[in-house]
Amino acid sequence: MNNFTNTTSRVAIASAFALTALAGAARADAMSDLAAAATKEGALTVIALPHDWCGYGDVIAGFKAKYPGIAINELNPDAGTGDEIEAIKANKGNTGPQAPDVVDLGLAFAPSAKTDGLIQPYKVATWEEIPDNIKDAEGYWYGDYYGVMAFGVNKDLIKATPTDWADLQKPDYANAVSLTGDPRSSSQAILAIMSSGLSQGAKAGEEGGKKGLEFFAQLNKSGNFVPVMGKAGTIAQGQTPIVAAWDYNLLAWRDGLKGNPPMDVVVPKSGVVAGVYVQAISAYAPHPNAAKLWMEYLYSDEGQTGWLKGYCHPARFAAMSKAGKFPKELLDKLPPAAAYEAAIFPTVEELAANKVAVTGGWDKVVGANVK
Repeated sequence: MNNFTNTTSRVAIASAFALTALAGAARADAMSDLAAAATKEGALTVIALPHDWCGYGDVIAGFKAKYPGIAINELNPDAGTGDEIEAIKANKGNTGPQAPDVVDLGLAFAPSAKTDGLIQPYKVATWEEIPDNIKDAEGYWYGDYYGVMAFGVNKDLIKATPTDWADLQKPDYANAVSLTGDPRSSSQAILAIMSSGLSQGAKAGEEGGKKGLEFFAQLNKSGNFVPVMGKAGTIAQGQTPIVAAWDYNLLAWRDGLKGNPPMDVVVPKSGVVAGVYVQAISAYAPHPNAAKLWMEYLYSDEGQTGWLKGYCHPARFAAMSKAGKFPKELLDKLPPAAAYEAAIFPTVEELAANKVAVTGGWDKVVGANVK
């Protein structure tokens, strides 16, 4: 009986190994076929991917090195999420270089993009390791990375670094505070406004957006708000000495400035909003196979590690961390875990309500034209 049981167990184990091997071989064949089809298309058009955003410069370089037969056409690196949506709409019948194949969107914009028929479904091989609460069940969109809202501060011009949103109302910060884009279309700016609203005790969603608009109206009235799109260059030049942005952008900008000027990156004490971005393929992608191969690369161990190098928490962070796949030196470069403990992850519904409140109320409540 024992011999029979042992033999049965060995057969079961061998069968499991065989099935795993077959599945692995099938995946390898499918990936090889996809790479061949993508190489035949020969190009991929991306949009709104600054090289210092989430490590995208190295991520793009990594994709090019792995698939040298595919040229990457980079459209408008400084575009906001709303601009990406408009680019899809404007190029429905265009197969030329102005039509994006893939988009990287703020989570609040993803459900409507699906409803409007602007994106198409595709599930990557590592689909199961993407948390369910940041992906569309049908594969139309899925989270790629997240960060938290923080302040980037030019220390040559700002001696007392603000530690919370309320500090920004002080006279010390006249002509100093800015956002990274137009709050009527930039997901990053829209969520910065909600973050300021939550710091005043508002709830995520419409209430947070409205309170945030009131906060920025006060900043604008007092002369503390600067209607200039903040980035590394404007921080360095002193146009925007304080910028509210995602922590990963600010940390990358700080590294790029190399201490000239010195720059602080501070996660505020309250209203710590975590922002999830998502990937999707345009429903009208001129290079659909290249788009799918790009998605596979981004969600592979290599692509996810590339985002972590850019200070972003990639979608597969939990699974890859548990498996020990991230180099310790990369994890050690991230802000302390305590900075993320109070982070609020708004739901899709809360993000949508905030977006409506901010985009619809900015002109009337704040009235500043961010350029």
